[in-house]
Order: sequence, then C-alpha cells, then structure tokens
Amino acid sequence: MADVKERFLVSGGARLAGEVRVDGAKNSVLKLMAAALLAEGTTTLRNCPRILDVPLMRDVLVGLGCEVDIDGDVVRIHTPAEVSPHADFDAVRQFRASVAVLGPLVARCTEAYVALPGGDAIGSRPLDMHQSGLEKLGATTHIEHGAVVARADKLTGASIKLDFPSVGATENIVTAAVLADGRTVLDNAAREPEIVDLCSMLNSMGARIEGAGTSTITVDGVDSLSPTEHTVVGDRIVAGTWAYAAAMTQGDITVTGAAPGHLHLALSKLKLAGANVETYDNGFRVRMDQRPRAVDYQTLPYPGFPTDLQPMAIALATIADGVSVITENVFEARFRFVDEMLRLGADANVDGHHVMLRGVDNLSSTDVWSSDIRAGAGLVLAGLVADGVTTVHEVHHIDRGYPAFVEQLNALGAHVERA
Repeated sequence: MADVKERFLVSGGARLAGEVRVDGAKNSVLKLMAAALLAEGTTTLRNCPRILDVPLMRDVLVGLGCEVDIDGDVVRIHTPAEVSPHADFDAVRQFRASVAVLGPLVARCTEAYVALPGGDAIGSRPLDMHQSGLEKLGATTHIEHGAVVARADKLTGASIKLDFPSVGATENIVTAAVLADGRTVLDNAAREPEIVDLCSMLNSMGARIEGAGTSTITVDGVDSLSPTEHTVVGDRIVAGTWAYAAAMTQGDITVTGAAPGHLHLALSKLKLAGANVETYDNGFRVRMDQRPRAVDYQTLPYPGFPTDLQPMAIALATIADGVSVITENVFEARFRFVDEMLRLGADANVDGHHVMLRGVDNLSSTDVWSSDIRAGAGLVLAGLVADGVTTVHEVHHIDRGYPAFVEQLNALGAHVERA
C-alpha cells in the first residue's frame, strides 16, 4: 500500500534531455486483467506497467477466486472454472478501474455485485450508462448498499447507443456482449486506443468483434472464450507527459514504446507552441529551444485532445508567451489543478469549464497537493520550471499511473527526490 505522506522535492531549472521508454498503458492493462475473468485458464499479459493500480487489480481478481502472478512486466491470471460474482471488498473501492469487472462477471456468472469504486477526484463519473447498456442486453441492475448489482439469466444481443462515448461503459458493454446470444451493435462507442487493445485481446480469446476504434462496434456473441497471451499497448498519456516536459523545460526528449498516431493532436499542439516534433514507428522526439507560444486547447473524447493531458497543457500555458484558453469538456472538477498552479504563481482565471492563462516569465516554488494522477504529474512538470524547490504532496496518486517517475526524471537531467 502506498504511503500517502510521501512527497516529491522538485528542484527547478532543469533541462530534460535523453531517451525514455514508456510501458503498457494504465488505462488498458487494468481492463485487460478484468477481461481475463471471461475465460477459464491462464491469460498472460506482457508489457504491463509497474504501477500501484496493477497490484490493486490483482487483489480484486484474487478476491473473485483467481490466482494472479506479477513478475516484472508480465502478469499471469489463472481464472478458475467458477469465479465469485461478489466484488465487495476494500481493493474494489480504492480505484475507478475496478468497475471493469462488472461486464465480465455478468457474462460469466449471470450476476455481479460490485462495490462502487473510488479513484481520482476529477468530477462525477456515474455508472448510469454502464447500467443502461447491460439492461438493454437483458440484465436488471440497481444500486444497493454502496454497490451496483446486476443479474441476467441470459444476455441477448441488442442495439445500444451511448449518450456519450464513455470508455468505461463501452468496455463493460463489450465484455458482457461477447458471451451474449446474438449480435450487439454499440453506437457512439468510445474510440480510444485502449478500447482497440481490449477488443484485440478479446478477439484473440475467440470473441467476434468488429469496428473497434470507430464509433460503431459490432459484437457477435460466442459460447465461450479461451485464455490468451497479449502485449499491452503503450501508454500514450505517459508518453504525452514526457512530450510536454520537453517543451516546458526547453529540452530534447526521445520517447519510445508509444505510437505517435495515438497522440496526433497533442503533438500538433506542441508544434504550434514552437516545438520541433519528429515521429517514428514506435515513438517520437520533441525538441524545444525557445519559450513556448500560447496555444488554445479543448478536451474531447478520442481522437480529440485527451482530458488526461489537460494538466500538462495548463502547466505549459502558465509559462507560455501570450494568452491561452483551455476548455474542459469531459470532467467538470479537473480545474482543481488550477488552484495549485495559482500557488506556484500562475496567472489564471477559471470561468465555468474554461480557464484563461496569461503566461508568466517564472513560476515560484511552494508546497502543492496532487488531487489525481495527472494533476500530480502536471505539478511535477511545473516544479521543474519554478525557482527553488517545489514540494509536491500526496504523490501516491502519481505512483498509480507513472512507473519509476522519479528515476526516469532524474535520468533525463532533473533533480527530484522522494521524501
């Protein structure tokens, strides 16, 4: 368990340069682990990130009856013939991705009792679309004693249209539909690379899914699935964090292990800010030799600008030349990060889901607090360009999404200590 009192001491003035490799995506590996519940036997996942949420998901699966071995970047999940449908224990409540077991449990067990999850403080993320989708497949659902309860003697394919392209709802509907009777057509589905990764693994298990990566996913149900081996897609959010770190520190960072096409808009924004960006088959290089120019952003579901990189965009805008307007369209509470940037001397004004930032010449070091994974990383980047030493508190959030963050920062020329 993470020590919530740990903090990072970030010395300002560093220029980051060198090469860094990103691991598999946090936003994919946890859902892939949950999907292993769909098949009896041993499923092997490779390129798994060494982050706190992976052992947490292991604890969830163990609580459901699986055996889970973690060996470096390899996770092996031994799923028994019968798994428990009751995911009502502490590990489930500690992070949002635990809700990904809902769809697989309904499909395998005809019922599920999943404690409402915890996770980052970035705004309301209700389960209404998850429930509605499962109900259209033939389940009954309700919230009871702090848990979502779903039951279905038989799941049957259906036409489902999401009100919003929710990643979590897309995942739970697809993982339930793969064992349903007949065809499911899911419209306005999430298009993220992590959805493509999940569907790729499910297809290798014997599922029949088409359209992953588009707004319409078609699932033809099958009687059963088999375990498989799968390599987790590279983490585009961690890769994007390094890209913005290069731009902020007027550095030169080559990132490998992530597809640049998954970050097309984020890298295009850095070009507008004045960075030189080169892309390769499995990575990219970002160089910045001047003060960044102000650029406007608005977060949107993929392929739009990722809400998970919004704190990095704000951090860059605080020191950019000019005025930037950043609009948050996904999570309403994500601007809590701005309050911490104000402590560092940012010139920012929040108006609803917009924030206007006038770039300043220098940020000033102080104590700041992480409210979620990405906000924590954004505060570390801000500390790199502040005078003196910035203390970032509650860094257990960062550890949930960034493997070996301090070690990688220091290898690139930063001076960051964990205290």
